[in-house]
Amino acid sequence: MVIVQINYRRPDMPKAAWEARYTDDRAKPFLDVAGLQWKIWLDGADERRAGGIYLFADRAAAEAYVNGPIVARMKANPDVQELDIRVFDVRQRMSEITRAPLPALPLAAE
Repeated sequence: MVIVQINYRRPDMPKAAWEARYTDDRAKPFLDVAGLQWKIWLDGADERRAGGIYLFADRAAAEAYVNGPIVARMKANPDVQELDIRVFDVRQRMSEITRAPLPALPLAAE
């Protein structure tokens, strides 16, 4: 399993205008990303930082995403500043111990 972490500085605009961009339709294309297990959406309103944490089945799927059309649009978007993209291998055993929400692992509530 591989984690992709993407962070960026969002435009300086009123919070309501920023929030209006986050519709259900904006999330739906991620359902079709090959190898994507889940995405967590991030928003740091006080410092105008946003981004996501993505869990991929393997490195090939993660690299395909990072080099694919969704990230290419982010790179070309003038509203996205200070774009930072990182790819990490998951430390499986340590994550199991700390109840990470990884596929095939029991959730903490179980």
